[in-house]
Amino acid sequence: MKLTKRILTCAMAVILVAAMALSFTACGGDKAVEDVKKVKDAGKIIVGITEYAPMDYKDENGEWTGFDAEFARLFAAELGVTVEFVEIDWDNKVFEVQSGAIDCVWNGMTITAEISEACSVSDPYINNSQVVIMKSDVVANYADLASMTGLKFAVEAGSAGESAISETITDYTAVATQADALLEVASGSADACVIDATMAAAMTGEGTSYADLAKGAVLTEEEYGVAFRKGSDLCAELNKFMDKIIADGTFKALGEKYDLSVVTE
Repeated sequence: MKLTKRILTCAMAVILVAAMALSFTACGGDKAVEDVKKVKDAGKIIVGITEYAPMDYKDENGEWTGFDAEFARLFAAELGVTVEFVEIDWDNKVFEVQSGAIDCVWNGMTITAEISEACSVSDPYINNSQVVIMKSDVVANYADLASMTGLKFAVEAGSAGESAISETITDYTAVATQADALLEVASGSADACVIDATMAAAMTGEGTSYADLAKGAVLTEEEYGVAFRKGSDLCAELNKFMDKIIADGTFKALGEKYDLSVVTE
């Protein structure tokens, strides 16, 4: 009888452990981190960004606006909290979110294997590509990266743009932001830079801040996602919220406002 009870007790313990293991999974099967409660208790969600039009940039009143800024505020309202935007060093984005200094990285972040390994990443929400930017009077002379091996480049440190050229281009300078990379080309300090197509559309060409710069070769196709701490339950909450605003048309309208290709499936 004692043996039977011991067997039953062990069996119940195994079932309990299995149930607990299932309860501690979220967004990729990681051990759950209760960030939803954390941000609700704090009354705010801390969002790591860089200044990057059209995703996050300051309006004439010095307030953060842009597609990602509006998207983040919509999500915050769903949670019943406000947003605190914090400018971060993009090269240290994973450390910033893992350390708890910010709750997420939400700034036109390309989904990569490295990011997905280190963080819990939302479903993709924007289609993007990495593109070469050069002076408009010479850009047509360079069809692909192989033809640009003698040029000096500027790229944002730790960015998808840096990854796109690092194996082919040896002469490049890693700068703090994509905006800095554009400045390097505009000033003549660099021959070319690699930035997101979303920024290129907003910042280069006729009628923009850099009318004498133009988009050239497309190097990679990619998607944007939002990065949270590994296992954060905020990830699943955001995915659920995206499903909601895709279904009611809010997300498509926001994409059209900023002329962006949003993921709606």
